[in-house]
Amino acid sequence: MDQIETGWRQELPLEFSQEQVAIFGDLVQDHNPIHFDAEYAAQTSFKKPVIHGMLGVSVFSKFFGMIWPGEGTLYLKQALDFKRPMYVGQGYKAVFTIIEHQAEKHQALIKTEIFNAEDGKICTTGEALIKHPTLL
Repeated sequence: MDQIETGWRQELPLEFSQEQVAIFGDLVQDHNPIHFDAEYAAQTSFKKPVIHGMLGVSVFSKFFGMIWPGEGTLYLKQALDFKRPMYVGQGYKAVFTIIEHQAEKHQALIKTEIFNAEDGKICTTGEALIKHPTLL
């Protein structure tokens, strides 16, 4: 990989199905009705079921491990701030922006964000620290 630069940015579209929510709920054993029960969710401020916040941000792992920088990436740290709910069947985009990098340590600090693709409002924001031999 060539030298990376602060400000480099990449986007990844995403959307989740109810089946994916159910699989994730089973995997982590979180069956909170806010994710599955429309009647229950209608009584909340969300008005309809929301996906698990951690399911939404799980795409960060896909991006770092499979897309950039790719295989062999070590995920060292992730800070998260959940701003808005995410819903089944809604389009979103994950945005990754390099904040800084340390070539001698092969590490990069990446701003991680998820936006609603329709209205552009931010759903999740945070920062990830990753390590990969090609981060120079």
